[in-house]
Amino acid sequence: MLDLRELRKDPKTFETKLKNKVAETSLSSILALDERLRALKTEVEELKSKRNQSSKEIGERKRKGEDMGAFMQELGKVGDRIAILDKEIAEVEPKLNHELAILPNVPMDDVPISPSPKDNVCIKTFGEKPTFDFPFKNHVELNEKLKLFDFARGAKVAGSGWPLYTGLGARLEWALLNYMLDVHRKNGFTQVMPPLLARPEIMYGSAQLPKFETQLFKINDPDYHLYLIPTSECAINGMHCDEILEEEQLPLKYTAYTPCFRREAGAAGSTERGLIRTHQFNKVEMFCLTKPEDSQRVYEEMLASAEEILQGLGIHYRNMLLTTGDMSFAAAKTIDIEVWLPGQNRYYEVSSVSNCTDFQARRSQIRFRHKNDKPQFVHTLNGSGLATSRLMVAILENNQQADGSILVPKILHRYLEDEICVIK
Repeated sequence: MLDLRELRKDPKTFETKLKNKVAETSLSSILALDERLRALKTEVEELKSKRNQSSKEIGERKRKGEDMGAFMQELGKVGDRIAILDKEIAEVEPKLNHELAILPNVPMDDVPISPSPKDNVCIKTFGEKPTFDFPFKNHVELNEKLKLFDFARGAKVAGSGWPLYTGLGARLEWALLNYMLDVHRKNGFTQVMPPLLARPEIMYGSAQLPKFETQLFKINDPDYHLYLIPTSECAINGMHCDEILEEEQLPLKYTAYTPCFRREAGAAGSTERGLIRTHQFNKVEMFCLTKPEDSQRVYEEMLASAEEILQGLGIHYRNMLLTTGDMSFAAAKTIDIEVWLPGQNRYYEVSSVSNCTDFQARRSQIRFRHKNDKPQFVHTLNGSGLATSRLMVAILENNQQADGSILVPKILHRYLEDEICVIK
């Protein structure tokens, strides 16, 4: 959430920056509601002060034997007016809060301005696209022989878009997860295992609600009002909701593995089959809370940790600085790490590293205190480290051999008990 006081100071600049992200953004209704709410609160405070003062006079007037009729009638009018104002405040304040809650974060100044992802800027590449001297296959075709996934039985259990890993597919997935967590722990991240369900206020704090309500899976139960997490970012951010941290505790660097659940599974078609876009996928997340002056340094550390994983796997990737129009709702700056998938003939994101500045912290009331100073909001940062479904596709498609077998990246061998170097 944005700071309303800052919006008041320079609404034109804020609106221009926000329009770069969401073209139809307007601050007019927010400013009007804010002005009305402040006027209402000023008037009601003045009337309550007047009523309190008048209440003190009642005893004195009675002792003097004054006629109380007119005085009490006037005091009654004050009370009636206060009741009317309190009712209007109760109507206006939630409207203002809702309008603020659906405003996106402001892009940083170094983010390219464009509504289109076509204008994302490539800022780094690693390795080269693989070349094949045989007709290569996509991962769904490779799986016909390898039997790493059973998409039909997954659909039997939960419907389309819910993958089922089997045999070496399950073991390779688990090896990837352990490898990624090892890298992040080595790089100073503390591993946590958060709940897979979160309360509405926690989802609001991470900026999933109210905007993404229709993309979330909910528990349909009269005793529970919970959401399945679309990313462990939501749960980790919620760990420190309503806390004031000490400066010495920062930065807090967390990593977690969880399944992730999302209703929106994307467009159908041959390029979206298999593991490319699913309702459930596995992801190792990085999430950090920092002082504002440290957020850029920590951001670079997160990006480096994600890249280290891909470099260890020997997979070609590129880093893309996203445009204003392609960033997520809560992000002020995002770099996507994309791997090349030969079977799809395009790059796909496997990590998205975002600096959310104080946007989530303001919604979640996560602050820190410097000595005896007034508490201020932390900056929160999140990044996939990595999402395994597309990474699995990258390993299979980029390391396939002419006979349909797969060379397992050497760095994963130690995670496979039988020293499996080739899947065939």
